[in-house]
Amino acid sequence: MNDTFDYVVLGGGSAGCVAAGELARDSSVRVLVLEAGPAAEDHPETLSAEGYKYAFANDAVMWERFTVPQRHSGDQRFFVGTGSVSGGSGSVNGMVYTRGAVQDYAQWPEGWRWADVVPDFERLEATLRPRRRPPTRWSEACISAAVANGFRRADDLNDGDLGNVIGYEWMSYEGDRRRSSYVAFVKDAAAPNLVFRNGARVHRIVFDEGKRAIAVEYEWEGARRQVGIGREVLLAAGALETPKLLMLSGIGPGQGLRACGITPLLEAPAIGQNLHDHPNVPLFFVSRGHVDCQYPQLYSFHRTRQDADLPEGQSDTCYVFWPAPSAMKQAMQRMLPGKVLPPGLYDGPLKSAIRGSLDLAFGIGAVNRIVDHLYGIVVILGKPQSRGSVRLGGADPKTPAIVDPAYFSEAGDMQTMVEGIKLARRMSKSGGLGAWRSQELMPGPWNQSDEALAKWVGKNAITTYHFAGTAKMGASPSAPVDTRLRLRGVTGVRIADASVVPFTPVSAMNAPSMLVGLRAAKYALQDAAG
Repeated sequence: MNDTFDYVVLGGGSAGCVAAGELARDSSVRVLVLEAGPAAEDHPETLSAEGYKYAFANDAVMWERFTVPQRHSGDQRFFVGTGSVSGGSGSVNGMVYTRGAVQDYAQWPEGWRWADVVPDFERLEATLRPRRRPPTRWSEACISAAVANGFRRADDLNDGDLGNVIGYEWMSYEGDRRRSSYVAFVKDAAAPNLVFRNGARVHRIVFDEGKRAIAVEYEWEGARRQVGIGREVLLAAGALETPKLLMLSGIGPGQGLRACGITPLLEAPAIGQNLHDHPNVPLFFVSRGHVDCQYPQLYSFHRTRQDADLPEGQSDTCYVFWPAPSAMKQAMQRMLPGKVLPPGLYDGPLKSAIRGSLDLAFGIGAVNRIVDHLYGIVVILGKPQSRGSVRLGGADPKTPAIVDPAYFSEAGDMQTMVEGIKLARRMSKSGGLGAWRSQELMPGPWNQSDEALAKWVGKNAITTYHFAGTAKMGASPSAPVDTRLRLRGVTGVRIADASVVPFTPVSAMNAPSMLVGLRAAKYALQDAAG
């Protein structure tokens, strides 16, 4: 045992930084964060607002992770990498900060409904200080196009009313700096009782005979180490890595653990189940107008499929108007290799060759002039019915988990996407965008029937990186996590990330993940105080 801390937080991402910062506000306790990725300071683009596109394309700050072939998406593997750096995905994403809708939280357990969580969101925002970006000519044309198709312009997308609205989203930035949870809750706070350890790969949680968490085994600076747990360990590694860490620690589906040579400490069949995400598909248009926008700053929500099994007024899709000049090259450098290269060639020289070719292509003036007139309307499945799983790939912590989101395994999800494409097409020719005389590049005029559009979605869908649900909380004993975020069946373990979310909100997951981190810290301190 190298040392003992009162609280050990596994994962220094969006939720983990909030949890650690909140715990460290109690100066009488010592807090350790173990983060597998490098320090944000070693990659300055993760601390810059404008640097988000470079961070997204940087392999050094992203988990290189793929799904199994998706049967309902042309057997393609989806790239599902997430941020691996101080601040996690909150240091590499588009800085979107959205709470979600009132109806989203009506699906969550008692104590987690909209009226319950608003004070905690306000507490988060007092430190994060999110804000909106000013309008541009193109963004106003997009709003006009949406309004012409039944959307309502909203002044505040964080008031809980996301029924058929469009507006400027709140974003986590301040001036020219990204204001991630790492910056706001760890870096700025500089709490002397908080230790943030980068490059630390966690192997497992160690339990005593009474199933109390007593230590964490991890690898750091080439050595295998243990750190003692004085009070609790908080898992905040994200909805894809947290269940893996639990299974490596002997907590999960018994049959799967034994198949990997791990003796179950606690058979918990729900761990790793209920995985869901927001898949999306981008439509692209070239216009006569110049796209004068450098950030994807518009968010819109709509009830696209009226017969969906959702509450009245609940939107089921999101529409992001994406300005190609903002990050087209970097987005293609990140996504294209995974789309075109088979697994055996992805990590070889061909990936670098593809990225280098894109560098050359975007150095051509004619290419950039086209991109300056290019935009996307990204159709996002906001309330997916499909559920997948995360399973252990082996007993070695370096072995990737088996990730199967089961995208579009429920037919209604594909129906919603097809209807969403039709709406996006109408918007491209309506209102202010109509004057830009947009020409559709993708899916293209040859894809018109529902069958053709569904096939196109299957081949071209990507993730929106909003993974949730793999250790869901609930009042029922069948839920692996209780409503105070304690892992049932053991002592001293709390889940502090999107793994606990039973139903993903219709909007982005970064703010709800931070909400979970904040509440996990609050509950831990309350329980310690008795």
